[in-house]
Parts: sequence; C-alpha cells; structure tokens
Amino acid sequence: MPFIAYIGIGSNQPHGDQSPEQVVAAAIHELEKLGRVSAQSSLYATQPVGLIAQPAFINAAAEVLTAHGPEHLLEALIEIEHGFGRDRAIAVPKGPRTLDLDLLFAVSGQGEGIVHNSSSLTLPHPEAPYRRFVLAPLAEIAPGLRHPVLNKTIAELLAELPDEGSNAIAAVRVLENVSGKAR
Repeated sequence: MPFIAYIGIGSNQPHGDQSPEQVVAAAIHELEKLGRVSAQSSLYATQPVGLIAQPAFINAAAEVLTAHGPEHLLEALIEIEHGFGRDRAIAVPKGPRTLDLDLLFAVSGQGEGIVHNSSSLTLPHPEAPYRRFVLAPLAEIAPGLRHPVLNKTIAELLAELPDEGSNAIAAVRVLENVSGKAR
C-alpha cells in the first residue's frame, strides 16, 4: 500500500564536477525512481552539527509518494547515497559527505504517522524534532505534518527550537527558493 515518505537531503562535498547544490538536486531526481516526488523544499545553507570543522551543508526536504515499505525505502536511499560516493560503514559520523538521505517521517495511506523501530530504522527519525536544518525545509513543504509520538506539528516543533548554536535561525538560511508542490 502506498505511503508518503518525508526525506531529508544533505550534502557538503562535491561529487565529481557536481557542487553540493547540484548533488542535492540530482538526489531529488533520483528519488523519482522510488515514487512520485510530490513536494520539495528550497535549498538551505546550514551550519554543521556535531563535527563543526567542515564546510556548511546544503539541505532540503522532499515528500515522496511511494509503494516501497520503510525498510526497503531505507535500503534504496542508502543505494542512492552509495551512487554518490558515500559508504556509511566507513564514513565519519556526522562528518563531511557527498550525500546524506534520511527517512524522517512516514505517513500511511490512511493518513496516520508510522512509528517503526528495528535494528536498521527508527521512525520517526529520533533527532528530527531537535534540528533546525531538518525542520526548516520540512516545515516549508509539510508544516501541518504531525509527529506521531510527540503529537506536535512540524511548524510547532520548529517554533519551539531555541535560537542558539546550530539551531540558531541564522545557522539555517534559504539559499535558493525552489519549493513547490505537485511537480
């Protein structure tokens, strides 16, 4: 049964002759192979979190209507990352990367938020509610999306974030306004 997946996209390293901005755009195109990309956010320039001695990231979010189950979708996202030169097994945690695709939220065909816990996948993504670089692009395309555990919308979670450190409003800024529904 189809469901809606919300995917966080990030890059801070070039891939071949592609800039991080181009990598994010190419990744959104690759997501089309997994279903219909029904919305995509603008591109955001964001400060790194955790390992801060690295270039800024380009982040975005996409809404994908897909028939792939969450586990299979995660495997497909990891394959796309691999095609862009990322190997999660050897990558530095929170370090530089050509492409990062995170399955953030999933909504069933009946409109209910999916809660899923396995050794390879936790839905909703456990760090999503606490990261402006995730919530700002997501709020652009799905402000009313409700976190199925915290029972708050993405817009509410974003409004609750402190304006300091990596969550400072100035640490996440719109780079290019390309958002749109129903492409």
